[in-house]
Amino acid sequence: MGELESIRVFLGVARHGSFAEAARHLGITPAAATRTIAALEDRLGVQLFLRTTRKVALTSAGAVYAARVGPLSEALRDAAEESQAQAGVASGRIRLNAPLSLGMKVLPAVLAQFRILYPQVTASVHLTDRFVDILQGDCDLAIRISGPPEDKSTIWRKICRVERVLVAAPAYLAQRGRPEDPAALTEHICLGYDAESHEEIWELSHAASTRRIRAGAGIAANNGELLAEMAAQGEGVALLPRFIVAADLAAGRLEQILPEWQPPEIWLTLYYPPYAHLPARVATFSDFFERYVTGERGLL
Repeated sequence: MGELESIRVFLGVARHGSFAEAARHLGITPAAATRTIAALEDRLGVQLFLRTTRKVALTSAGAVYAARVGPLSEALRDAAEESQAQAGVASGRIRLNAPLSLGMKVLPAVLAQFRILYPQVTASVHLTDRFVDILQGDCDLAIRISGPPEDKSTIWRKICRVERVLVAAPAYLAQRGRPEDPAALTEHICLGYDAESHEEIWELSHAASTRRIRAGAGIAANNGELLAEMAAQGEGVALLPRFIVAADLAAGRLEQILPEWQPPEIWLTLYYPPYAHLPARVATFSDFFERYVTGERGLL
């Protein structure tokens, strides 16, 4: 393995604190990663990592080496991407993070079309409904559905508004009654969405009036598709993005209620680490993603 590849493996192990995890991200075997680091240590004549059964950590010599070769590796990668961008070529791996429901319903079609147009770009996708700190995570781009960001150190890009609707099953409404005002929801089972599966406050507005309803006292979850299915099974009322419940609404498994009362706006957004310049592969995917999502009628 060449010098640059050895450095790439070294930085991967340093970043992940694990030979196996670094190997997984780099697309090599753990044994190959271990051999590469051993050969690099022999060549340098120093021990770069302390290895125990529980973790792998940099030695003081390893930390000095990482501090010097890390910027060099990034500069070489940036130079390659800039050269490719000038030639109209996007290549490399994009590490994506996205919510589970959006990832399952939207990303397969997006990635399939993107790979046809840009076969030299590969993707590593991590789906989670938990909030991910993009500054700490191993991520080039996070796709989120949220309000404005609280962390001002990240770069963010609005794509489109995501409509949310109140829904319940016809059988549930027949049994419990159809609420005519948000105040009536206090007599209903309101299914709460929260990243930590805690209670949720629904803020609903119409004209100059605003109502706040506590949801999730009985049932709360951190996944929209789970709540949509529970609502379809007659377990209560849910407030969810329309793209999650669109098929159930069309099939009659769910019905929209109180359509004139609207929650605060949330947006489909792209979040980036604080790049000085977006890497070509990330900028290319971002532009494609926006065109695809906003161009597909009813996608969100």
